[in-house]
Amino acid sequence: MNELEAYRARLDGVDRRLVELLQERLETVAEIAKVKAEGLTFLRDHERESELLDTIQGRARELGLDPFRVQEIFREIIAMSLKAQEEALLKRERVERSARAANRVAFQGEGGSYSFMAAQKYFGTRSSEMEFLGRGSFAEALAAVESGEAGYAVLPIENTTAGSINQTYDLLRATELGIVGEELLRVRHCLLGLEGSRIGRLSRIMSHPQALIQCARFLADHPGVDQVAFNDTAAAARRVSEGGDPTQAAIASKEAADIFGLQILAENIADQTENWTRFVVISGFEIDVDPRIPAKISLVFTTRHNQGALAQCLNLLAQHGLNLSKLESRPVPQRPWEYLFYVDIEGSLKTESSQLALAELRRECPYLRVLGCYPARTTTDGAVDRM
Repeated sequence: MNELEAYRARLDGVDRRLVELLQERLETVAEIAKVKAEGLTFLRDHERESELLDTIQGRARELGLDPFRVQEIFREIIAMSLKAQEEALLKRERVERSARAANRVAFQGEGGSYSFMAAQKYFGTRSSEMEFLGRGSFAEALAAVESGEAGYAVLPIENTTAGSINQTYDLLRATELGIVGEELLRVRHCLLGLEGSRIGRLSRIMSHPQALIQCARFLADHPGVDQVAFNDTAAAARRVSEGGDPTQAAIASKEAADIFGLQILAENIADQTENWTRFVVISGFEIDVDPRIPAKISLVFTTRHNQGALAQCLNLLAQHGLNLSKLESRPVPQRPWEYLFYVDIEGSLKTESSQLALAELRRECPYLRVLGCYPARTTTDGAVDRM
């Protein structure tokens, strides 16, 4: 063994120990969750998190390490730990544990797409148990759950650059399934091409329509290049890989570049550097959200054709101390100029204030349906990602 190989073997050993220590930490976190389940009234201790990060940053400085990078690593470790505690406290129906479909999750696209990455991120430590089923459309992914082929579907619902994804809202209205979770994924668009491709020689760039919109400024700098829409970013990357044409490129993720053996021609080409997509997890399995978990309630309702009817409904929520985090309107099918309102509220269905507010809303609204109550990722208390 030469000197370089010896150092690499030593490094592999260090990496194995790091992973084993991470496993030990998560096992300890699971034990803490049991203690909390027996009497503590909180799940997350923000003060302790801050003290831990300060301590870690100080220790990094003592060791001559980059304190910012070390702190970022521990933020991710804390996020993993929080999700592990939530999973321990999240009471799922027993049928979910025994059903074959419980280990299958459907998404639109294929491996390497952002939906695939969001599904993997959401299921976290359970991802090794899950079978991920790529489908050609949002509707097909949802149909897999409705038919019992899959236990879950993961669909994008809004993006910080392109806004709401209306198709997902329409599908939520039409299905009897409910929302059982949400996930945030930071989108880092890259331009991918064959080995030896050059940006100046490209004739065609392919990607999902949303990705093309999100990279409008970059594309405007290359006016002679055709833009071609694909079902998903990973499918575009696969087409470039299989096509063998160095004048074609795709906008997709770094993960897609690895999967399809493509070269990254340009990184982070989205108009906004803070480009995030929110996904919802849809299922027929019911969950019971522990009141210590920061939660969100999603509703859809219609209002009467009275002046100020919507404002009155929203005031009911405010009167009961509920914070509105999202309001989206969609046309009512076959009824021009009438609208469905999709609302996200911070809170749990188990609180008295939520129950009273919903009871009053039902009296005011011709139609109201609770789409789900689930652990939050976009609220101040529920956030585990740095936005």
